[in-house]
Amino acid sequence: MSPYTNLEEYNLEITEEVKSRYSSIISEIGEDVSREGLVKTPERAAKAMLFLTQGYKQDAVKILKGAMFKEDYDDMVIIKDIELYSLCEHHMLPFFGKAHIAYIPNGHIVGLSKIPRVVDVFARRLQVQERLTHDILECINDTLQPKGVAVVIEASHMCMMMRGVQKQNSVTTTSGFRGQFEKQETRNEFLKLISSNLS
Repeated sequence: MSPYTNLEEYNLEITEEVKSRYSSIISEIGEDVSREGLVKTPERAAKAMLFLTQGYKQDAVKILKGAMFKEDYDDMVIIKDIELYSLCEHHMLPFFGKAHIAYIPNGHIVGLSKIPRVVDVFARRLQVQERLTHDILECINDTLQPKGVAVVIEASHMCMMMRGVQKQNSVTTTSGFRGQFEKQETRNEFLKLISSNLS
């Protein structure tokens, strides 16, 4: 029995259509799609693209509401260093990095694993980092209705590293704050905690 189980599911009709498009692209750039190393590439590329954009078929609000619990805790909750991988909508090249998210509960907390899942829902779409930051922030703020939410994303963009200006060491940082995090003191506490190593 194979130790690896592939749990990914794909709509066969859509996969075949995307596969056909990739096959045409490979041919148009001058490659031989029938070459041994490329025979299965259109199908692999189609499945990869559908996986990387599955966020369009997922509901971040439903994810959060499915794990909300009444709780009197009203101090800051931080989940930092959440890995994220997305596709830049301008060149369809990857950008990747980390998200740091905090909220101050207002009668409800949420299962900790749901915050990274929300990041994935919005990251697995064609994105720009600015909108990704905003989407995550507003989803958590509108759904949990906490006393405050903070989101900081640090990411490297392959469209800047592989082409264009070709700056391999550049990192883009975006942030958004709502509620109590709009106060300088609370914001500074959050920024200090995500930049420190507490282990």
